[in-house]
Amino acid sequence: MTRSDDNLAVLEELAGMGVRLAIDDFGTGYSSLAYLQRFPVNVVKIDRSFISGIGDDVNDTAIITAIIAMAQGLRLKVVAEGVETPAQLDMLKSLGCDQYQGYFYSAAVPAGDFAKLARDASVGHKGSGPVDPNLTQSKLSVLRVRER
Repeated sequence: MTRSDDNLAVLEELAGMGVRLAIDDFGTGYSSLAYLQRFPVNVVKIDRSFISGIGDDVNDTAIITAIIAMAQGLRLKVVAEGVETPAQLDMLKSLGCDQYQGYFYSAAVPAGDFAKLARDASVGHKGSGPVDPNLTQSKLSVLRVRER
């Protein structure tokens, strides 16, 4: 991110080709509100460190609520990383989070198993977990985007 002018040109070229861009681990490290203004971003992924305390830690809940509201105001999709419990999922849904990923739905899977998982999801196979049109499945994910 030190050469943001060069990066901006590359990201705009990618966006022009139809590539959707996400800021991963939003709220930590190098993520910045300025990037939301400057770069052609489509998705904000809330870092799992905030998700683990949702509902229990008022600060985590406030941060998540603010990120979701800000992203919605900017017409960005929001993905919650690290969802592990039904309570976390319920809270995120009530706050208007668009998608989730984490062990609640599926652990990471070997590449060889991923093709079957994707095929089963595309035909509505319920497998061992819930089928939800607003989720991503682990780090190797089938992204199901709900259009607003």
